[in-house]
Amino acid sequence: MIAQIRGQLIEKVPGHVLVECAGLGYELDIPYTTFFHLPDTGQEVALYTHFAVREDAQNLYGFAARLDRDLFRLLIKVNGVGPKMALAILSGLDAQQFVRCVDNRDVAALVKIPGVGKKTAERLLIEMGDRLGQLEGHSQIGLQTPNLAVSPEATPAYKPEDEAEAALITLGYKPQEAAKAVSRVAEKGMNSKDMIRLALRNMIPAN
Repeated sequence: MIAQIRGQLIEKVPGHVLVECAGLGYELDIPYTTFFHLPDTGQEVALYTHFAVREDAQNLYGFAARLDRDLFRLLIKVNGVGPKMALAILSGLDAQQFVRCVDNRDVAALVKIPGVGKKTAERLLIEMGDRLGQLEGHSQIGLQTPNLAVSPEATPAYKPEDEAEAALITLGYKPQEAAKAVSRVAEKGMNSKDMIRLALRNMIPAN
C-alpha cells in the first residue's frame, strides 16, 4: 500500500501531476482542490495517496489533505461511484463543503457536478450520511493538509483563461459552459488557479 509520496514536482496540469521520488517518476490523478494547493514545478511536494489495482490498470491518486483521501475512499464504496466520479465530486466540493451538503441533504449542489445525476446524488446522501462518522477522527476539517506552500504561479505557456477553460472541460463541463464561467470571473492579472476556483464556486455554490 502506498499511503504517501514526497518528492520533486516535475509536472502539473489540472487533474494530474508527476512527482519524482528516489529517482522514480510517479503519475498521480488529483482533484482540483489539490491542484489549487500545489507549489511550482521543481519544488518539493507531499501528497496522501490511494493506490488502486485492477485487472487492466494500476492507478495512483493524490490528495493534499488526508481527509480528502479518506473521503475519496468512502465515496468509491458507494454503489455506482467510481474513482473518476469521486475525483469529480472532490473537484467541485472540498471535504468541508461535501460534509455540509450531506448534512443538509442538498441534492441540488451534487447534481451540478458533471456526471452526477439525481438518483446518484440521492444515493450519495443516503449512503454517505451513514459513513461520514468514519471521518470523525479528523476533529478539524482541513487541518490535515501537508506543508504545500503555494508559490506565485509560473508564467503559463498560454493564456490563463485558456488553461482555466481546459481544466473545466477536463472536469466534464461543456466548452461553452466553461468559456462562459471563466469569462464571468476573469480579471486582468489573475492566474488560472484563481479563475478555476472562482468559476467552480459560481457553478457549484457553497451551502
